[in-house]
Amino acid sequence: MTQKSIKQDLLALETRYWEAIKNKDVDAAMQLSDEPCLVTGPSGVGRIDRSTMAQMMRDAPYTLEAFSIGDGAQVRQLGDDVAVLAYDVHETLKVDGKTMSLDASDASTWVRRDGRWLCAMHSESLRGDPFGRDRKSA
Repeated sequence: MTQKSIKQDLLALETRYWEAIKNKDVDAAMQLSDEPCLVTGPSGVGRIDRSTMAQMMRDAPYTLEAFSIGDGAQVRQLGDDVAVLAYDVHETLKVDGKTMSLDASDASTWVRRDGRWLCAMHSESLRGDPFGRDRKSA
């Protein structure tokens, strides 16, 4: 496999993952997830098993209405069966009944098990001033 084909494959899988979240399709998300899956973001760090992930998706305090993965995605293959995909994403969400949008930089580590790629780690960093000066204080 070439670097270009791995990038295309992982971008397609990442898009399927985003679609699963948008559609609240727990089964599709779980089919794409390694167990456990590590997740990091504004809420902290989590080690999530399949049942926790299913519960999190069902109880999510938001609805993903739309997403767009940027053109500048990067991939780095770390071995035959491990690769990291990094990209920018624009999200439109409904939170507390209000539509909002955000821009983030995301990264996922994918591992190939029994011929299938699974997401073993996902991280999301909100775009903006790295010191938070562009956000409202509590």
